Amino acid sequence: MDFIIFFAAMSALIYGADFIIKESERIALHFNISHFVIGATLVAFGTSLPEMAASMMASSQGKTDMAVANVVGSVIFNITMVLGIVFFISKKMNPKRNLFAQDSAWVIIPVVFFFIMIQDGVIGRVDGMLYLLLMVSYLVFLFTSSKEDLEGEIDEDLGKEKFNWARTIPFLAVGFALTIGGANFVVESGTHIARDFGVSEWIIGIFLISLGTSLPELVVSLVAVKKGNAEMSIGNIIGSNVANFSMVLGAASLINPLSVDLAATSFDMLIMLGASLALLFILANKLYNKAGSIFLLIILALFIQNSLG
Repeated sequence: MDFIIFFAAMSALIYGADFIIKESERIALHFNISHFVIGATLVAFGTSLPEMAASMMASSQGKTDMAVANVVGSVIFNITMVLGIVFFISKKMNPKRNLFAQDSAWVIIPVVFFFIMIQDGVIGRVDGMLYLLLMVSYLVFLFTSSKEDLEGEIDEDLGKEKFNWARTIPFLAVGFALTIGGANFVVESGTHIARDFGVSEWIIGIFLISLGTSLPELVVSLVAVKKGNAEMSIGNIIGSNVANFSMVLGAASLINPLSVDLAATSFDMLIMLGASLALLFILANKLYNKAGSIFLLIILALFIQNSLG
């Protein structure tokens, strides 16, 4: 039964992602907002809701290590798996936005804050408030930075349609409901399957749950690439990772201070740092191709080998 639920949930993810991308294009066209900014805000926050739900639930139940593990694992999967696959299948990716000059700080600053905050072994409520302020700063940055020309970015058929909030809001709601609901059922059924095979709770937290909650980012990014909006997929990942640290950890730590076992989690922390630095390297050298993909997938392989080893 769990296998049937798993595959049905995956189908919901795919259909939900298609709704999100199409309606996000309509919003971008109507407000003259670039695909990158839409991907880094609306799409990123929507696809980060599974991480928030999982981490807040874990925190409320006193499983604070699982709340942190979910975020660390999700950041790793978002960069290495999602962007690794996106770069591999994209035929051509030439973002108009200078991603390294404008967005590299948002790749590394949340990670630096994280390593500073965990030095005492706890992400406390004050840390959580600082992270939420970081989220506000990111939003202000995105919407005050220069808007990009959308010519050639939007589907031509959409350009001929009259914008209608009465249509867009319900479709967005359905898209997010299918995507997030599908992810939740993927996690739940996958967790049952894992336990049937005797997998530990820690592996479920750092690997299976974080993988499941990263599925919305993966599916949305793949659909974006298919529709020729690869830039939205990069914005989605950068925005999702900012949201994972600031919004997810921030909210979870306000419920309960989050304890971190530095000795037990050191390898996963280093992989997360390595993945973030690898993304900076790719942005700096514009390696939006198979070379960049292989670089990221090697890091993913190391993470999986250690998690399952």
